[in-house]
Amino acid sequence: MRQDQKFEIERAFDLIPHVIGASWTVIQFRFTGVKRPTREQYRRSVIRYVRLLDPLFEDFAGDEELREVQEYIRRRKRAEIEKIAAGKNAEVEKRYDRYVDYG
Repeated sequence: MRQDQKFEIERAFDLIPHVIGASWTVIQFRFTGVKRPTREQYRRSVIRYVRLLDPLFEDFAGDEELREVQEYIRRRKRAEIEKIAAGKNAEVEKRYDRYVDYG
């Protein structure tokens, strides 16, 4: 797969963890009164919300012409989840810090 074919997928995975995962996590924590979650709790929640997008990530499944892009999406999603779990997604970590400091 060429780099130009990966561009939009990469941009989506750059944004999904903190724009969707972290935002929904903060919404959940605020409405349930969780003011000081641990980093681990926060990361697990972000991952849970990212995984809720699985139907979107699987949208190309079964289309043989899109097999290569589907495999790339699976690999990228797995890598992004591992990054979040390990605390290596800087944007998610920044959102955690902001929430516990100003939540």
